[in-house]
Amino acid sequence: MQFLTSPIEKKTLEITDLSDPKLTQQEVCVTGAVHTIRDMGTVAFIILRKRDGLLQCVYEESEAQFSLKDVREADTVKAWGIPAASEKAPGGVEIRLKRITILSRAAAPLPIPIAKAKLNVSLETSLDLRPISLRNIRERARFRIQEGVVRGFREYLREQGFTEIHTPKIGARGAEGGANIFRLDYFHRPAVLAQSPQFYKQMMVGVFDRVFETAPVFRAEKHNTKRHLNEYTSLDLEMGYIDGFEDVMAMETGVLGRIMEILKRDYDRELSLLGITLPDVSRIPCVRFDEAKRLASEKYGRPIRSPYDLEPEEEALIGRYFQEEYGSDFVFVTHYPGKKRPFYAMDDPADPRYTLSFDCLYRGMEITTGGQRIHDYQMLLEKLERRGMSTEGMEHYLAAFRYGLPPHGGLGIGLERLTMQLVGDDNVRRTTLFPRDMSRLEP
Repeated sequence: MQFLTSPIEKKTLEITDLSDPKLTQQEVCVTGAVHTIRDMGTVAFIILRKRDGLLQCVYEESEAQFSLKDVREADTVKAWGIPAASEKAPGGVEIRLKRITILSRAAAPLPIPIAKAKLNVSLETSLDLRPISLRNIRERARFRIQEGVVRGFREYLREQGFTEIHTPKIGARGAEGGANIFRLDYFHRPAVLAQSPQFYKQMMVGVFDRVFETAPVFRAEKHNTKRHLNEYTSLDLEMGYIDGFEDVMAMETGVLGRIMEILKRDYDRELSLLGITLPDVSRIPCVRFDEAKRLASEKYGRPIRSPYDLEPEEEALIGRYFQEEYGSDFVFVTHYPGKKRPFYAMDDPADPRYTLSFDCLYRGMEITTGGQRIHDYQMLLEKLERRGMSTEGMEHYLAAFRYGLPPHGGLGIGLERLTMQLVGDDNVRRTTLFPRDMSRLEP
């Protein structure tokens, strides 16, 4: 009988292993997918795609014990050869091939040229062929960067005493109300897909004080813009015993700092490949909503049209203003009007027309919405009544307040938007593995 106690040690090596001087003149074994083949006549280069980059393998007919004609692009292989330093090779090392075994054969030629430095196909073609287009090294790098963003979010919050939670995505009602809800039949009962984990986050503040979650949320909005998705990943946190919503903004500043630290430390290859310069997040300016609108209007001559919300063009101008005046790619816009905030947002005691809430703009685009929540049970009921909202279906949510919750607040960061701004893309679908929008349910 066999018992497994740990991962099986493999004899195949990764790119980082090959730079070990001890391997000089020793035969090594590697695996990978054939990314491209460059036949130069007397010599050929078989480029393997591996989890940590590209590996150049040199084929010389006099040395290799196989025919180049036996290998095709997109085959997956196991190869044996001698590693050697090479300044021209990706990663500074190449393998002079001896033998090769085909692990699986591609049944057809690749439909798009994934080996090019930049994938020169339309966005729609890239999305239609997503399992293939993501094999392009630049396309893949976006999602390594995205991994680093989530790592930074998780690591920093765990150090700050947060507990990671996992809340339901099917519920009886939405957390924010309105018409932008996906409705479904749940065993002959009406149900909805979660717009956010807001209700559950607040309930769990009464359990763990500080909680966070990384999970999908769903918005049934009939939009077709470069910044919206109908399913996206939200990085959510909620924290209790705050003194004000400034505590939440400060926590996000710390999160962003850790994200940039991790990207700089562990993702240098992807940053270089995509030409990314990381922003300075050590000091993020804060400005009131009405003041931000005024500053952008006066400097750039754009009239204020909506007194209750920021239009995308206004966000861009506010971002431009704070970059030009303070050298900051980020800005917190605070005290949003209550008309554009959900019922649970805490009103500003100094002026109830506004709320103790904020958005974080990054290079002129909103990536975060957050603020202080109402924690008093009676105050919450009064707010619901003023808005003409029913408490039906919110009994469990309200019970958390009836039996006591501390002053608390939180936020949600749009992962795909943050990644889009970091890598300098012009469409959020490019930084979404498999986007869901009005016209796309596949792949």
